[in-house]
Amino acid sequence: MKKTSKKSWMIASALTIGMAVLTPLQAGATSVEPTNGVTVQIEQQITGTIKSFSGVGVGIKGRDGKNYYVSFSKFSDEQVKQMKKIIVEGQEITVEGGVVEHSADFYTFEDYKKELPKNIPNEELTKLEKMFSEVKKLEKEMGEKEYVEDEKKFEEFNKLWEEMYQITKPYITASWQPQPFNEFLEYYYEISENNIVIAENDKKKLKDIYEEWVKLEKDGQEEKSKEKMKEFKKVLQPYLDELNPPETFEKYIEDVNLEISAEDLAKLKAIYEDSQKADRDENYELYNKLSMEFYNIISQFIIPPTFEEYMSSTYEFKVNKADSKQLKQLYEEILKLDEKENSTKVEEKWGAFDNILEPYIEANKEILISASKLTINGQEYLPR
Repeated sequence: MKKTSKKSWMIASALTIGMAVLTPLQAGATSVEPTNGVTVQIEQQITGTIKSFSGVGVGIKGRDGKNYYVSFSKFSDEQVKQMKKIIVEGQEITVEGGVVEHSADFYTFEDYKKELPKNIPNEELTKLEKMFSEVKKLEKEMGEKEYVEDEKKFEEFNKLWEEMYQITKPYITASWQPQPFNEFLEYYYEISENNIVIAENDKKKLKDIYEEWVKLEKDGQEEKSKEKMKEFKKVLQPYLDELNPPETFEKYIEDVNLEISAEDLAKLKAIYEDSQKADRDENYELYNKLSMEFYNIISQFIIPPTFEEYMSSTYEFKVNKADSKQLKQLYEEILKLDEKENSTKVEEKWGAFDNILEPYIEANKEILISASKLTINGQEYLPR
């Protein structure tokens, strides 16, 4: 996997509307250990303000001035879905939970086992537990770097999950109770009679396809079931678009607010629309390829942020005057370098930049909390 340069990440950060770009893993989401010499009890209560919401957890600025990342891994999908509707940045939240050393520790074998059917034999569970430990070890090794560079480990990680799935699949299939069609639509697509009307002929077609898909799943015909689900989504897509209209290229480019030539605008529009289609078709390889083409064209028109803008948008902490002066000089030297011709020099200067920031980053790492109770707007949530 080719490493994405930090300069590319810096420029790409201006393009977070609508089109995905290939960037390094987000900082903060994979903090490795509790830091700052903080001694934390096994279970503790934290009250603070929500800084960010990832869909599976929240970043919090505690009243104690420390940064926390709180995982919702112990809560059900349905509970998290309900919380998504009420969580907003700036809101106060109280959390009870325990500290973990690595984000991989949020999801334990016990959590995994709870999701499995009860009829899996003990000897299979013993195998699964051993494989699960290997998966977590690999996850920690890969997560300790800013970039996933070791393709071999990444492939081994995916291979282990696939082997675990193959062990559990017969038991999952045997105990699976499919949801009624209307419940399936509401749970997975948030479509109900309250928010959209599906034409009777389409509704019948969708229901028939769903029932065929269920039969194929139960028979273990994976490839045919995947094709059947694609057929289902194709019929459903116009209603999904009506419920959540996709952003047009014109709206996207207006929000980006860049001076782009007419010739390049035409190219960008074609790529944008093709990428949206690839996304709908779940052709993610093509989607990523088109996203990179889009980024390569549009990045030519982006004025990189000033040093002050870059620092304030990337880091919450402040650095002292002497370090800030060195950082600014390095940053401005990086902007002057042609990345293609001076890739080694660019990486060296980013390395020097990171070395200066390392003590600040270390001192401001998020403390990772696995939540066992949440209080939001006076409403208490306990894992089910």
